[in-house]
Order: sequence, then structure tokens, then C-alpha cells
Amino acid sequence: MNKLISLLTIGAVFGGISPAMAQQHNRVSPHETVSKAIDGSRVIIVYGRPYTKDPQSGQDRKIWGELVPYGEVWRTGADEATLLITQKPMVIAGTTVPAGAYTLWTLPNQDGTAKLIINKQIGQWGLGPGSYDEKQDLVRVDLKKEALDTPVDQFTMEVAKDPSGAGGVLRMTWEKTAFSVPFTVQK
Repeated sequence: MNKLISLLTIGAVFGGISPAMAQQHNRVSPHETVSKAIDGSRVIIVYGRPYTKDPQSGQDRKIWGELVPYGEVWRTGADEATLLITQKPMVIAGTTVPAGAYTLWTLPNQDGTAKLIINKQIGQWGLGPGSYDEKQDLVRVDLKKEALDTPVDQFTMEVAKDPSGAGGVLRMTWEKTAFSVPFTVQK
């Protein structure tokens, strides 16, 4: 019964937010939902997938530091803020993230470091006044940065099993950079 309630809740959150946001604003980028069962918990990410090339001009854009400015909170994708849904509590950098729905934001810094922000408010469009409320942050965690040998043209997020065998990894790649953070599922 709990599994059915969880699935219905996830469906209601996902089904209610995405169409409403798409109608209020014009989406520019394609959207994707990624989902993975990690240690008995379904982890879902719903996000916009912008390209390195400008959609109007076709010109290459510099991503980190220009399109995504350093020192400013970014919606971690395109259009509405990226949505994270977890069936069971997850532990990220020592902080428990209760089961439920959240938005993911990223704070890239000029020194190459970045933080992942898990925010309790959902349903925000990703830009402009009222789109992000720092008071709603559940946690800010350091992301691990890796340089990529092959550039990634379209912003990509992934939920994967941690290669160490314990828990999972949230990973995002774009341009020549990958950022990731491990997590575990609370039993």
C-alpha cells in the first residue's frame, strides 16, 4: 500500500507541475525524465536539456562563467527548475533528504568549485523574481568536478548506482565538465 501511495504522490507532483509550467512559459529546450531504482528507492529527475549552441543563432556558447554565470544560483537545466523526487529518504553529504519532491539548483564558482542546492520549494520557473528562495534550501553540498575529454553538447543529468556499490550518484555533464555527488538511501 505504501508503494502505491508513493507512486500516486509522485505521479500527482510530476503530472501537475510540468504541464502547468509549460503552459505559463514558453519552453525553449527539450525536457527529459531520468529515473533509477537505487537500494529499493526510485529516484527521479525531471529537467530541461539546453544545448551548447544558441537555439536562435546556432552559435556555440561558453557555458560555465557566461551562459551559467559564476557566483549566481542556476536552475540546473532549462526552463522550470529541475525537479528531484525520491521515494525514500536519501542522505547526501551527511544531510537527510526526506522522501518527497524538491528542486535542484547549482551554484558554480569562478574557482571551478560548485554546490548543489536542494530546495524544498517546487514549481518555480527558473528565472526572474520569485524563482528561487534561499530560505527554502534544505541543504547545499559540494559537487565533485571532473574534466571531460569529449565535450557534451546537450546538458545531461543521470542517476546511477555508485561504482563503490553503496548508494547512488547524481551526475550532470555539459560542455567539458562533469559535476557529481554521491548519496545513500536510508533503510
